[in-house]
Amino acid sequence: MEAYPVSDETRPPNQPATFREVFGQREYRAVFAASALSWLGDYISKAAVTVIVYHESQSVALSAAAFAISYLPWLVGGPLLAALAERYPYRAVMVWCDLVRMALIALIVIPGLPVPVMLVILFVATLANPPSQAARSALMPLILPGDKLVVGLSLNNSTGQAAQVVGYALGAGIAAFNPRAAIVLDACTFLASALLIWFGTRHRPPAMADRDRSNLFHETAEGFRVVFGQRVLRGIALLVFAAMLFSIVPEGLAAAWAQEKSQGTAAGGYQALIMAANPIGFIIGGLTMARLVPPGVRLKLVRPFAVISPLVLVPALLNPSPVWVAVLAAISGFAVAGLMPVANGLFVQALPHGYRARAFGVMATGVQLMQGAAVLVTGVLAERFEIPLVVGVWSIGGVLLMLVMVTSWPSPQQFDSAIAEAAKSQPDAEDRPPAQRGPAHRPAHAQP
Repeated sequence: MEAYPVSDETRPPNQPATFREVFGQREYRAVFAASALSWLGDYISKAAVTVIVYHESQSVALSAAAFAISYLPWLVGGPLLAALAERYPYRAVMVWCDLVRMALIALIVIPGLPVPVMLVILFVATLANPPSQAARSALMPLILPGDKLVVGLSLNNSTGQAAQVVGYALGAGIAAFNPRAAIVLDACTFLASALLIWFGTRHRPPAMADRDRSNLFHETAEGFRVVFGQRVLRGIALLVFAAMLFSIVPEGLAAAWAQEKSQGTAAGGYQALIMAANPIGFIIGGLTMARLVPPGVRLKLVRPFAVISPLVLVPALLNPSPVWVAVLAAISGFAVAGLMPVANGLFVQALPHGYRARAFGVMATGVQLMQGAAVLVTGVLAERFEIPLVVGVWSIGGVLLMLVMVTSWPSPQQFDSAIAEAAKSQPDAEDRPPAQRGPAHRPAHAQP
């Protein structure tokens, strides 16, 4: 029994979907282009805003706060904000979030704007990130069936990583001449994204009917209950959270690691090399796994990739050169890319319609917390011990943790059962051919 339903696809189930098939979906093209523009603009503006804040305040701390503030909404209310996406049509949520961010980000170009006001504007603008991203995540399985979803998620993840590398480079370059021009560019990307979503995707009713609304706190709690109350979803969530604790560490400690290995301009180059290695490995791994590896093989590789992602960083104990650190980080990123799209694809397919946005809020917040905690803890340890020792021992702990995690990874039969059950709640289930339909259609608000 295959773990990935073929749905409306005519391709043999053991063959991976092609990029051409995925981009053949008109709505996916719109969502992909809008997301790529938004990500690129975000990273350009992040680099530029840090420059503006530093120039205005001459404070490294405030400059760092401007960079980190985009993570704050996920930490203080990510699941709560993501729950809003269930109450309104996904298309409307994404468009309004883009327009709000465009208007707020554009305010930063006002000359003489006080730095505290600038930080408040940035924080309010980033509050739109959780509902927008949750709506996009919930929309994806409605656009892409079967293995197209996994390939589409791989493309999204790889594009997001590429946008990070390119955006930071472009943002730093533009900021060297005119930081506010980068802010204007970011605002324009949000406008373009809103137009692409509005004209490129079709209207769908809200996932949650008015009669099923209670209050955001109760609805958010239901998202946690769904994620951690079902064995299949819980197994995926715990594995993903665990994976986030290790591959991010070389990137988070890159500045200090590079300084310890060299001085002057060479240190800056090594820092950039180490920080870019993980995203580059992720891009290569995501595209390779999506296009060249059959669906069934991808599923079998989740367990070994989960162990490899921290295992490959254990040689840090040998105090390698920055180049070798970058190589290890890239391999770790490749391994994470091998398991993440598969896990994400299975996760969204096993979620009942009406819970996807809330579940995304839970997962995104958990990922942010795990990455932040990993960098924070290893950074504190690196104050007392040598960085190679910290990274190596931390990664050994990661191998042991992953060996425990993979023992609880669900079987293909359990995935099939959960996906088939979730398919019954699809809003368009009655529109599909009988062979692709669940045994019975039930409303979006039905309990999983």
